Amino acid sequence: MQGRIHSLESFGTVDGPGTRFVVFVQGCPMRCAYCHNPDTWDMNGGTLMEPSYIIEQYERNSPFYANGGGLTVTGGEPLMQLDFLLELFTLAKEKNIHTCIDSSGIAFNPDNAAQQEKLDRLMKLTDLVMLDIKHIDPVKHRDLTQQPNTNILRFAEYLNEKQVDMWIRHVVVPGITDDDKYLFDLGYYIGQFKNLKALDVLPYHTMGEKKYESLGMEYRLKGVPPMDKSILLDKKKVILDGIRKRRAELQSLSESK
Repeated sequence: MQGRIHSLESFGTVDGPGTRFVVFVQGCPMRCAYCHNPDTWDMNGGTLMEPSYIIEQYERNSPFYANGGGLTVTGGEPLMQLDFLLELFTLAKEKNIHTCIDSSGIAFNPDNAAQQEKLDRLMKLTDLVMLDIKHIDPVKHRDLTQQPNTNILRFAEYLNEKQVDMWIRHVVVPGITDDDKYLFDLGYYIGQFKNLKALDVLPYHTMGEKKYESLGMEYRLKGVPPMDKSILLDKKKVILDGIRKRRAELQSLSESK
């Protein structure tokens, strides 16, 4: 079994807990307007690699990952390559390596029984899923990513059912994903999940714009300024308010039974 790999990073610090060995897979059906890795979109690109080779590369620097770190697969979209992930994470768990998937959730398809069976097996080998929710509103999500968010939200529910630890990531883009109503709605939605372990609210930046130019691609957010980091904490508080309200309602409902 081989996976299509865009690149490997030996010392990732923003891709899960601790220091991580990060595998960037090739191929993604999302077309996020702010994606800074459009060169990972092509499903047929990348370099073919064996899972055993990746584990060998991990072990070269394994002491750096010992204190709460591990292996993260990101992309591209990792869940487009389930067979590869199954073999990679099987080898990883044999060596007691902490495993993490950074996913948009777009590949989740509960109506595909064969795919679902593989995903169920994969989740037993997965310690953490970092789920990127681009926008809680279905219309605005499609405008931003050219994909629906229906199965993405269902994937969050699935992870909760499987009791797989989940971090939610959300990029705040001026004029696009920074509306307090939608931020609150996002918090209210994820507030129902018992497996929610962290919330990463990330500022939009324009560093990927030059990459689009070099690839001869149109950058759809040209002219949108970087997110002002000074108000990012306020935006995160709006999401947290939504989480607290949902949890308070659930607690009240539980106590009334």
